[in-house]
Amino acid sequence: MKVLLHICCAPCSIYPFKELSKVHGTQIKGFYFNPNIHPEQEYLMRRRAIEEYSRTRDLEVIYPEYEPNGFFKKIIYKENPPTRCRTCWQMRLEETALYAKENGFDGFSTTLLISPYQEHRAVKEIGEGLSEKFDLDFYYQDFRTGFKVSQDEARTQSLYRQKYCGCIYSLIERFAEKQEKTYRKAQATAEKV
Repeated sequence: MKVLLHICCAPCSIYPFKELSKVHGTQIKGFYFNPNIHPEQEYLMRRRAIEEYSRTRDLEVIYPEYEPNGFFKKIIYKENPPTRCRTCWQMRLEETALYAKENGFDGFSTTLLISPYQEHRAVKEIGEGLSEKFDLDFYYQDFRTGFKVSQDEARTQSLYRQKYCGCIYSLIERFAEKQEKTYRKAQATAEKV
């Protein structure tokens, strides 16, 4: 069976790639399609980490052109995060399924299924819906049990580990949370004085 594995980043690809490799006769190719990642420097750091990891695992990865305009056309900041994220997952998995269908793959999967930070059920539903739409198998497995293992291995291999989901909106939210924590800490210190 030929499976196209959508890859969001190197650390998240470690465990799913190992699990898929255990299925006898499965040929796996990676698909790094992430126009949501911002800025471009972040996209390139994540790509280099995947290139490094894939060389050590004999994993061929396809790298479609980086075109963030497609992401921005589909995503509106005023959308609430669950809607925004679901639209992003849909866009990335649909491109993966389309590529798989057009290039003779039997099915597809995604490393998004490893993250405890993603809405797992929504990612699964999107994959299943695209499976029907494109008449392809969606290889589903709850990879979250391997999240810590993947992160530890990425750390051991000195692979780049990002600090946010990837899109500019998650970057803004991360810095806002960090600023709020810093502010609260400064307030608490000031109150003690």
